[in-house]
Amino acid sequence: MKQRINAITPMATAIGVLAAASGCAPPMSAPDTEFRIAVEVEDVGTGTVEDLVVATGNLRPMGIVTLDIETPGLLQIARNADRRRLAEGMRVSAGDVVARVTGEDARLHARLETTRQALQAAEAQLERRRELHAANIAHEEELQQAEERYETALYNFERSTLDAAKATLTSPIDGTILRLARDTDGRPQADGQLVRAGFTVAEIAPLDELVADIDLIGPELARVEVGLVARIRHYAFEESFTGEVIRLSPVLDPNKHTFRAEVVVANDQRLLRPGMFVEVIVVVEQRPDVVVVPREAIANRAGRSVAFVLDGQRVSRRDLRLGLGDDDKVQILEGVGEGDRVAVRGIETLTDGARIRVVGT
Repeated sequence: MKQRINAITPMATAIGVLAAASGCAPPMSAPDTEFRIAVEVEDVGTGTVEDLVVATGNLRPMGIVTLDIETPGLLQIARNADRRRLAEGMRVSAGDVVARVTGEDARLHARLETTRQALQAAEAQLERRRELHAANIAHEEELQQAEERYETALYNFERSTLDAAKATLTSPIDGTILRLARDTDGRPQADGQLVRAGFTVAEIAPLDELVADIDLIGPELARVEVGLVARIRHYAFEESFTGEVIRLSPVLDPNKHTFRAEVVVANDQRLLRPGMFVEVIVVVEQRPDVVVVPREAIANRAGRSVAFVLDGQRVSRRDLRLGLGDDDKVQILEGVGEGDRVAVRGIETLTDGARIRVVGT
């Protein structure tokens, strides 16, 4: 038994030595890791910034001419130079015949032949009375009565001539036919249709210029004035159209609590149509060639507008004084200059002096 204990003792001693040696060895240290914030940057440059008022509205003609029937009869729509029946969308010039009213109803309404014969008879009687009066055969009173009958006959004839002329409807302006020979339900009327006085034959308007009616709230009205340039956009076209504010209503709309503004837009190519719903951008102020940064480069720190400028592998925080701006870019009055590189993405957690890693282009 004593010999077994002695045999184990050297092994225990060796294990103890190893344990002691292990306890004295210094621990293994992990390599230091450095956290860098990934950001995208852009160069600060110059550009144009604008103060804008954006509104929406509907397009309409500057003015519309309405041709109404005053003489009842049978409707006949005129033909153009190509012998085609006039139709909506066709252009007419001032003086062009648009429609005529024919038939017995029109003739009887005008009574042109009857009044012509009455005038001829009154004129002959007046001449006879003048001859008799010159020969001292007719009294002065008879001559005056003949003159009065002649004046009445002349008035009736001229009125009949005017009524007959009203049976031919002509356009007083150069323009485009917007509506032609439709009843109250919008159905087109054929040639030969009996029409009554008051029937609207045509609506004609010039379309080389259109007007967009927009509504402004109080603060916008204080910034908008007559003569300002505007841009008009419609989703059907990639390009915008140039316009101008021509009128501001002096009266508040009691229902909408807005003020009406009218913006005229050139439409030489006839791309825009009355009734279109458009976006109107009024340029209140424009500043070209000023220092600008993307709007996403501006952060808010404790109520201050700041940007983070690339400085080697770190960023430097700059307090900014802002000028005009739009949805994409902002004018910088103080804080950064042309040629600086500013962080535009990944700025949410940036602080002054933070180490960064530039990603993207």
